[in-house]
Amino acid sequence: MCFDAVFVQQNFYLQLSLCVCMLVLDTAGQEEFGAMREQYMRSGEGFLLVFALNDRGSYHEVQKFHTQILRVKDRDDFPMVLVGNKADLEQQRVISREDAQAFARENRIYYMEASAKNRYNVDEAFLELVRIIRNFQEMECPPPPTHHTGKQKSGSCPCVIL
Repeated sequence: MCFDAVFVQQNFYLQLSLCVCMLVLDTAGQEEFGAMREQYMRSGEGFLLVFALNDRGSYHEVQKFHTQILRVKDRDDFPMVLVGNKADLEQQRVISREDAQAFARENRIYYMEASAKNRYNVDEAFLELVRIIRNFQEMECPPPPTHHTGKQKSGSCPCVIL
């Protein structure tokens, strides 16, 4: 049996002085990775939920993944971006923009459409996810007060981006 999971390391520049290195695991939703999926969900800091706009089954799968991530993380929300891929195949679309936006809105996640074939909004999806992760981390672990002495107090959060 051949497994087609792909690990990719990618650098993204959010600002001139801020480079973020991401380690991306793409299992393409393959069932063979079901046992490992929860392990990766536990350690993931954010998730791109990608479905094909011309495939209703893939849309239902990302909805299941969304629920599974929240269960594994034991949270009501977590950094995620819902991405409708294959935006270049508008004539074959079976998931409407309105339906995807409604799901995203109900679940408080960001939605965008992309085309991997045309490289439309691909990098933007990752950049948006990084922004969401950073905002989430800042809310979870606010920076120390400005009168901080430079020493990290026991129990305070270290700076972790990805």
